[in-house]
Amino acid sequence: MTLQLPHNTPPDKQVGHVVVSHTTHTEPWKWYHYFTFNTDHKVIGIQYLVTSFFFYLIGGLMAVALRTELATPDSDFLNPNLYNAFMTNHGTIMIFLWIVPSAIGGFGNYLVPLMLGARDMAFPKLNAIAFWLNPPAGLLLVASFIFGGSQSGWTAYPPLSIITAPKAQTLWILAIVLVGTSSILGSLNFVITILKMKVPSMRWDQLPLFCWAILATSVLALVSTPVLAAGLVLLLFDINFGTSFFKPDAGGNVVLYQHLFWFYSHPAVYLMILPIFGIMSEVIPTHARKPIFGYKAIAYSSLAICLVGLVVWVHHMFTSGTPGWMRMFFTISTLIVAVPTGVKIFGWVATLWKGKIRFTSAMLFAIGLLSMFVLGGIGGVTLGNAPFDVHVHDTYYVVAHFHYVLFGGSVFGIYAGIYHWFPKMTGRMLNEKWGRVHFAMTFVGTHLTFLPMHELGLQGMPRRVAMYDPQFASINQLCTVGAFLLAISVIPFTINIIQSWKQGSLAGENPWNSLTLEWTTASPPIIENWEVLPVVTHGPYDYGMTDYHRADSLEAISMRG
Repeated sequence: MTLQLPHNTPPDKQVGHVVVSHTTHTEPWKWYHYFTFNTDHKVIGIQYLVTSFFFYLIGGLMAVALRTELATPDSDFLNPNLYNAFMTNHGTIMIFLWIVPSAIGGFGNYLVPLMLGARDMAFPKLNAIAFWLNPPAGLLLVASFIFGGSQSGWTAYPPLSIITAPKAQTLWILAIVLVGTSSILGSLNFVITILKMKVPSMRWDQLPLFCWAILATSVLALVSTPVLAAGLVLLLFDINFGTSFFKPDAGGNVVLYQHLFWFYSHPAVYLMILPIFGIMSEVIPTHARKPIFGYKAIAYSSLAICLVGLVVWVHHMFTSGTPGWMRMFFTISTLIVAVPTGVKIFGWVATLWKGKIRFTSAMLFAIGLLSMFVLGGIGGVTLGNAPFDVHVHDTYYVVAHFHYVLFGGSVFGIYAGIYHWFPKMTGRMLNEKWGRVHFAMTFVGTHLTFLPMHELGLQGMPRRVAMYDPQFASINQLCTVGAFLLAISVIPFTINIIQSWKQGSLAGENPWNSLTLEWTTASPPIIENWEVLPVVTHGPYDYGMTDYHRADSLEAISMRG
């Protein structure tokens, strides 16, 4: 995407026919500003990313503890109650405090205004409030362990959630309601910002695909999140105030809770993956040096996933007394939602085809995500068929599918985004050698951990159990080795981030020679992004269609790291 500033703006630097003016009178943010109620969208984006990564480490340690327990058939590392608490809060933290806040809150807040040519989000103070609801939510989850920890699974199905550890369950519910409120406030902000604040010269067919993905994600969150909040508030009343909305022995309906929960929590999968799809659509064409294949199809497929994703939730409930006609309808809708997802995958593969691919760390994680998500998607299609789902329901087959989609999909996408935009956020390059080590360990560890779980599920091992039949021991030990490898893989990534942030090689304004607007300002950007707002004259993916980039620049960045 090429831009020009008004002719009366004194340029500091000119590259090709792109003129960028830098503000010199504005001091950059200091480190302590990132611990304050700051309304700059870039500060808030980094606050989201760093905070969510901290919770990722906590959730990851819980996963290591769970896999250590499952290395043997007996309960010899975690007692059953603590195992249940770790299992519940591992899933909760990874979904609500890692993937959703980092993908939407982190990358969304940092990038959307920059990609639109805006100075900030539409409602900066509301944006800051949305972030500051997340740390208290995390503290409530951690504090729940004072009362034994929530032990009902991340789904919190009654009556189990009503009768086990009621104080811990109450703290769990309050934490999720806080996170949900944050999601609603942030989504409203994104919708208004994208619809109203892009620069006038940017046509809708020049909107970066990441912004399309965030728009679809935000609409989906606005529709589905209040339903979960309502269900959790009713559950809170049942636990603490003597109501009987979900108490079967008092006339309550437990299946009603499942409908309320899954009406949000299956779209939540798309809340976690749609922003990642947006990241993929930015990383792949940039590092393949080709225009994105099927721009409109990929953009509209995000909206299609948003729409169809609202009518698939019952495939989680095929074993809950669901009538035959309902099973048939939701089997069909589940298979339909795979179509717009397939459109994106074919678009990315076609973009890679005969591209001048640069195997940077960002590109490696993007390609790794592509392979992982295809495997996870195939598992999802099989689970969307009622007869097969009834056979493997609540087995490790479901665990394998879920983690291929969300770890092999969302987490790989977050890593790709960090490697891609770290130079813009910090002005420094990440070390590419460490990045490749990180990718190799993560890729092997993911397959080693989750691929054997398909076999466990087909053999009939139930999930969410600390003790199991000894016949499953050897496969579980293999999965545990993979989990430890995944845990170790975080070490080179963390070292790379810290070292590069302090003393990495200078990145310059546009080290990847990318065409979207965020790369036309300084690295890191000035406080209000631009001194004079840009004027868009080219598309965001016009690689090979403009003389904007020079061959010597491409050769220079290929030697970095």
